[in-house]
Amino acid sequence: MDSERLVSVSPEGEAFPLPQPEDYAAEMARLEALVAEKRAAGMEIVVVMGVGFVGAVMAAVVADSVDAATGERRKFVIGMQRPSTRSYWKIPLLNRGLAPVKAEDPEVAPMIRRCVLDSKTLIATYNADVLSLADVVVVDVQCDYLKEDLGRLETGRVEMEALEKSFVTIADRIPAGCLVLIETTVAPGTTEHVALPIMKEKFRERGIDAEPLLAHSYERVMPGREYVKSIRDFWRVCSGVNAESRRRVEAFLREVLNTDEFPLTVLDRPIESETCKIVENSFRATLLAFMDEWSLFAERNGVDIVKVIKAIKVRPTHSNIMFPGPGIGGYCLPKDGGLGLWAYRHILGFQDDIFRITPLAIDINDTRALHVATLVRDGLEERGRQVGGARILLLGASYREDVGDTRYSGSELVVRKLTEMGALMSVHDPYVEHWWEFEKQNSYPRPDYSWSRFFRNQERLVDLRVQADLDGALAGMDAIVLAVRHEDYLELDPAAIVRAAGGPLLVVDAFNLLDDDKIRAFLELGCAVRGMGRGHIKRIQEELGKTNA
Repeated sequence: MDSERLVSVSPEGEAFPLPQPEDYAAEMARLEALVAEKRAAGMEIVVVMGVGFVGAVMAAVVADSVDAATGERRKFVIGMQRPSTRSYWKIPLLNRGLAPVKAEDPEVAPMIRRCVLDSKTLIATYNADVLSLADVVVVDVQCDYLKEDLGRLETGRVEMEALEKSFVTIADRIPAGCLVLIETTVAPGTTEHVALPIMKEKFRERGIDAEPLLAHSYERVMPGREYVKSIRDFWRVCSGVNAESRRRVEAFLREVLNTDEFPLTVLDRPIESETCKIVENSFRATLLAFMDEWSLFAERNGVDIVKVIKAIKVRPTHSNIMFPGPGIGGYCLPKDGGLGLWAYRHILGFQDDIFRITPLAIDINDTRALHVATLVRDGLEERGRQVGGARILLLGASYREDVGDTRYSGSELVVRKLTEMGALMSVHDPYVEHWWEFEKQNSYPRPDYSWSRFFRNQERLVDLRVQADLDGALAGMDAIVLAVRHEDYLELDPAAIVRAAGGPLLVVDAFNLLDDDKIRAFLELGCAVRGMGRGHIKRIQEELGKTNA
């Protein structure tokens, strides 16, 4: 295709032509003029590399920060995004003051608009030469773990190519005194064993006789209604490759984040900071995986896992016990342990196999959602039906409650497995407009890496659309699967659901949305009910039978 015709299309459908080679000089002149003006006003120039899920909001948080003594804004932030067909659209949108990420947090859109249009402390560009103007570069380039098999973490690999190219791009351009802060969650050892050697070699080639200033401080971003707070008002860990790097990164983070209420932890080496992120997420993934076997135990032995968990959580030492639902999802927990496994061999050079719990936990979490299909099958058989040809509505596409984030959602595997078994699937979610994992499953999240490759009969799922009208979605359904604890779903009325469906149906509770009163109500309405970890449902059913006898 002619490069002049290449465009990047936003999620709303607006097409933006990609910049041409002749556009770069004019763009750089614009940037130089703006930077000269801001630097003359005493502002520090910060380039955020990557304006995706983390980088866009991090850029706004830095641009919105004020000097503690004067109350004035002292950071001029330039978001930089590679001009690809997939993501270039973010640049013109950001320059209009529009958030390039969808967020439930009401603070995101006004903050970006304020920084771009009012205080004029935030702009965006596609020109990597802007790095030559930076005092600080914050790296928010994605580092993914690509899984080659479902439920076998150890066969995957870390996708380092984009990150390594970013380090080369940075080292080729930045001034010697520029601090480079890696905020991306990376494989332990990346800062010291990958980024630092690249930067040293490039500095040598450029004749720069100075040690690179390189640091690591991982984000703990949590999508939802406190998206901004999870960046600005939350604890941070940081480190640098040398004393000056540590001093600079600590000073920078204290200037842009709320470290008075949420103190920094400064570690000696970046590999310690990198390991912190991997261990904290692997720990949480392990806690969730631990409950899988006990959930099955509860189902098979008349035990309600919800009551068990509530009873245990009374004890303060066990207050973090939790139920995983149909898998854990999100961008971090399903992959971060894999970064550690891969780094141990491919960066740090060890050949023995020390990891047992971490990969097993992720494998359990990755495949847990498949059990939902078993519950649906058994429940339909109780009603004299089979999965093939059954009309099934999934309530909840996102990976957690009250957000629109579908990345690695357990709900995706529920849809795929039931589709493989012949079900006719529909989906409702009040927070999700497009489920790209299905609509663009041939290319999203990247070509040849859709979960569809692990299942048969997936072709028609490109036509799956998330429905907004719950009553309309329920009409004529044979079964519903309650997959996410959205606030909207916690208040569902059993009688209203049966009425909208046109009669009794199978109800599968995959995430403990139903209390005993609602379970009893569904049963009294003639429905079949199943639930992950809800072994006591049969007892309720038997009690109702005795009462009605």
